[in-house]
Amino acid sequence: MPETTKTTGDSRSASPAGRGWEAPRWLRTAFLVAAGIAVVAVLAMAFRPQPVAVDLARVDRGTVEVAVEEDGRTRVRDRFVVTAPVAATLRRITLEAGDPVEAGDELARLDGPEAALTDTRTRAQLRARISAAEAGVEGAVAMAEGAEAAAVEAREGLRLQEVLLAGGSGSPSAVERAEAMVRAREAEIRSARFAVEAARGEVEDLRLALAGPDGSEVGGGIPLVLRAPVRGTVLRVHRESGGAVAPGEPLLEVGDAGALEAVVDLLSADAVRISAGAEATLGGWGGEALLSARVRRIEPAGFTRVSALGIEEQRVNVILEPVGDGGWPGLGDGFRIEARILVDRADDVLRVPAGALFRLGTEWAVFVAEGGRLRERVVEVGRRSQAEAEILSGVVEGDQVVIYPSDRVAEGVRYRAR
Repeated sequence: MPETTKTTGDSRSASPAGRGWEAPRWLRTAFLVAAGIAVVAVLAMAFRPQPVAVDLARVDRGTVEVAVEEDGRTRVRDRFVVTAPVAATLRRITLEAGDPVEAGDELARLDGPEAALTDTRTRAQLRARISAAEAGVEGAVAMAEGAEAAAVEAREGLRLQEVLLAGGSGSPSAVERAEAMVRAREAEIRSARFAVEAARGEVEDLRLALAGPDGSEVGGGIPLVLRAPVRGTVLRVHRESGGAVAPGEPLLEVGDAGALEAVVDLLSADAVRISAGAEATLGGWGGEALLSARVRRIEPAGFTRVSALGIEEQRVNVILEPVGDGGWPGLGDGFRIEARILVDRADDVLRVPAGALFRLGTEWAVFVAEGGRLRERVVEVGRRSQAEAEILSGVVEGDQVVIYPSDRVAEGVRYRAR
């Protein structure tokens, strides 16, 4: 019987050299897992939020000034309008705006008032105007006396503040305010005396209009001469050509062109924050330098003005005067200026740009750059200006805050500085 050979084992392993090698299952699984992790990592990097580009500013210490800014105009402090006292014929006025005049200089001549003066009613009206002008003189004298009394009180207040400062219980700012008050009162004295002279000149003109050549109340053919009530400059000529004029018609305006003041109309809510003697600067007048000024008076009565948007606003006139004896060279009557009036000032305080602040509910907050991310910080704000804000708590000197944060800026986001 022939011998047979029995083959055992798996035929796939009988000839390993005849087929390709296959990796073990565990190795294939590990490769797939690694590939999946790599794909996930690539997708995560692709869709990962990019850092937000922000502008940063450093929290530092310095001065914070709170000011009110508004346009205004200059004007002559004491302006006097010369009018025709009676109905007459005006001779041509030869004076021009800008001409200097002395008190008593001839300004204009009127012919033919005698016909009007023969009228009983006209004479009675002139007598009444003379009485009113004399009362105006008395009122101007009383105002001058009141201004002198106020100046005495202001000087006493200045001496008291100087004594307190020397004793260590006063402050330099209080002395400066007292000095400003003294200067303001002295300016009021000069203005009041100016008004007295003008009122007396008006009385004299009316008496001359009523009196004839012989001193009686019926005028003759002598022309009526109108004279300058004070020393100054012709500011404006209302009526240059000759012709008939009516009683009370304005002819010229006279004033001291060197004694200027500025009128700035502020919102009443801003005016209540300002006090007499506050520092101010004038810009936008045509020159490069800023002109120094101070608040002389805040008018007690306001008025309504309609804004460019059609909104009714309550406004108050604030009067500014020059600082020092130099005045405001280069400016004249009716010139435009941009006034900046100081409301409050603090030195060596912690401050941030005003653009870094935003509302978080009812509180103020900032975004602080910290550890590569942005963090919200609630802060307590003190004085605020258009450019800066005083910080009482919430951040420390050296912190970096975001200026004008966009809607992409939020708590915990990554950032990069521009």
